[in-house]
Order: sequence, then structure tokens, then C-alpha cells
Amino acid sequence: MAAMFTCCLGCCGEGGTGHIPLKEMPTVQLDTHHMGTDVVIVKSGRRICGTGGCLANAPLHQNKSYFEFKIQSTGVWGVGVATQKVNLNQVPLGRDTNSLVLRHDGSVYHNNEEKNRLPANSLPQEGDIVGITYDHVELNLYLNGKNMHCPASGIRGTVYPVVYVDDSAILDCQFSDFYHTAPQGFEKILFEQQIF
Repeated sequence: MAAMFTCCLGCCGEGGTGHIPLKEMPTVQLDTHHMGTDVVIVKSGRRICGTGGCLANAPLHQNKSYFEFKIQSTGVWGVGVATQKVNLNQVPLGRDTNSLVLRHDGSVYHNNEEKNRLPANSLPQEGDIVGITYDHVELNLYLNGKNMHCPASGIRGTVYPVVYVDDSAILDCQFSDFYHTAPQGFEKILFEQQIF
């Protein structure tokens, strides 16, 4: 009995707090290990500038994901989803089967084919927020919280959010704490261990 009491004091008394610290969940952000060679990532992994593309550090495992990009400075840019096989040094993306992206001109490209296009009067401008939903089949686009009814599909495999910039474009990524409410049924990107 005395040995048990001593163990309890050793764990809970002066020797420790008695609490097992929980592992802090990682933050979804741009992944500096998966970016083009001329890309610059700042603002705690949320802002991209320079030339090239970058993947987020979390794949889209859950059924319905939502994330946003804010256009801080216009230029050549694109946002969407891509596999880890995408060439992040070759912009614009959407030239092969490894990326599905909205480009700055309003076109949505996959495998070098235009899959859809934003209405001409709805091209994103500086200060606008582009929202993206993805459900493992279809990518949909939102501009300042409004559904653009511009679906696109075709990419296969494990995908990540992707963004690319060129010609002085600067974009900020929002993977949580969104500017606009996520569409019904969609949520922020969850790391795999958060799903199970």
C-alpha cells in the first residue's frame, strides 16, 4: 500500500502535474517542402509571392473540404487542387493530369483542357476572396462568398490545395477562420488524425 501511495505522489505530487499533455494539432499552411524554387512563403505559411507554385501541408482526406485565397496583389496566379507529382516550377498549372486550377483569367484548367470558365463579369480582382470546395469528385468556386456555379472535375488521387503566382501576384491562403462561411456540409481541412 505504501508503494502505491508513493507512486501516486511521484506522479501527481511535487514530481509532476498528473496530466498527460495532449499533442497540439498541426496547422494547415503552405508547405515549404513542396514549393517551386523561386517561391517565397511568408506570414506563417499563409502568403505566397515570387514565381511558382506551392502545395498545402495537408491532403484533402475528408469528404468535403473548403478553403479560401485572398488576392493581395494581382498578376498571374492560380488556385485549386493538385497531387504531389505536379511540377511547381512550371506556371500556369493545369497543363497536366496533376492539377485542376482556376487561373487569373477566369478559366479552369486540367490536363491542358479548359474545363469551365467564370462569367466575364466575375473575374477576381485585388482584394477579392476566392473560395474553393472539393468533394473528391468536383471542385466548385466561390467569389466573395457567392457560388459561381462553375464546377470542374477530372483530377484523380490524393490531392492538396495548390496556389501559384507570377508577374508580381501575391495571394494569402485561409485554411481556417474564413472570411466567408463555408457552404453547407463543407468544412476546413482536417489532418488525417483529426478525422478518426
